[in-house]
Amino acid sequence: MFSLQATLKKNIFTPSRKHMMKYYFLLFLFLLTGLDSQAQTPKYSNEFLSIGTGARAKAMGNSFIAIADDATAGYWNPSGLLKVESNLQFSLMHAEYFAGIAKYDFGAIAFPIDTMSTIGFTYIRFGVDDIPNTSQLIDAEGNINYDRVTSFSTADNAFLFSYARKMKVPGLSLGGNVKVIRRIIGEFANSWGFGLDVSAQYQTGNWQFGAVFRDVTGTFNAWNYTLDDDFIEVLERTGNELPSNGLEVTVPKLILGAAWSHQLSPSFSLLTEVDMDLTFDGKRNTLISSDFISVDPHAGVEVGYKSVVYIRLGVNNFQFETDQFDKRTLKVDPSLGLGLRLGHFYLDYALTNIGSASGTLYSNIFSLKFDIYKKNKA
Repeated sequence: MFSLQATLKKNIFTPSRKHMMKYYFLLFLFLLTGLDSQAQTPKYSNEFLSIGTGARAKAMGNSFIAIADDATAGYWNPSGLLKVESNLQFSLMHAEYFAGIAKYDFGAIAFPIDTMSTIGFTYIRFGVDDIPNTSQLIDAEGNINYDRVTSFSTADNAFLFSYARKMKVPGLSLGGNVKVIRRIIGEFANSWGFGLDVSAQYQTGNWQFGAVFRDVTGTFNAWNYTLDDDFIEVLERTGNELPSNGLEVTVPKLILGAAWSHQLSPSFSLLTEVDMDLTFDGKRNTLISSDFISVDPHAGVEVGYKSVVYIRLGVNNFQFETDQFDKRTLKVDPSLGLGLRLGHFYLDYALTNIGSASGTLYSNIFSLKFDIYKKNKA
């Protein structure tokens, strides 16, 4: 971008393959955020918040709404924060996508404030760093100076403030999030966004149920663009509309989950969950789709050994693909993972994909979690 195509035609500047991938990735992101002056309601706004957090949930096909029981519950189901038994719990995760170009980081803390309520804080970042800016590579006299090539980053950031409280009904808890979204594309575009989530969990016997209404009032992102003359020239030459400051709205999504657990033997345990993502913004490429509602199911299973070692499997992202012969085929992304618990320390691993439509390879994801307990007074 930024006169890169023109310089390529002159065979003056030949960037590496990785830089070219960053260039096209940035172009995709920027055009995706192009807005009119009026409020927009695109189907895939703030999609970085759909990736998921924690290797345990990722290994189970993102099926974690009903069983969310740790600091990651601030993302999956805030009501599940009540299941944090320690005085303070930390959770961290790092993943890389698109051959390491895009980096996805997550951190969360959770702690009870009394016997009836728990609060949490979550931070998520999805970003691409060190993107080359070649707009100043050639000066007005046609001189080439590689020292004039700079770099910038594009990043999506989310801050979630969570609260959960037990209800008088046995087994029922309610929760919610206040979300602050900060998205930045170098010095060229940025936005602030605000939204709300509400959630519930209910447990009876071996059954657990969960529901999350994300962006229940709509999450509003106010975009601001600062375009220099070189950027405007590139957009005009390539036939793209010039973006203007505007408002982007993320529409609500309802997620329902049901889980069942069973102690197979004194050493082995079984846990399984089935979730459904329900959207109401027209047809999507999901297993069940109509003009009114689209339903995207996913499921996961976890087998534990003495509450120390865990094996996990999951399936998600059911999508129909059409080949060159107009043959329609249902595709699905499997995932798997392992978990290890050593006292108050948890290490989880997942092998998963962010979606077959992306064309990317599977990614290795690791996450850590540890509990801190107050020392008993002598």
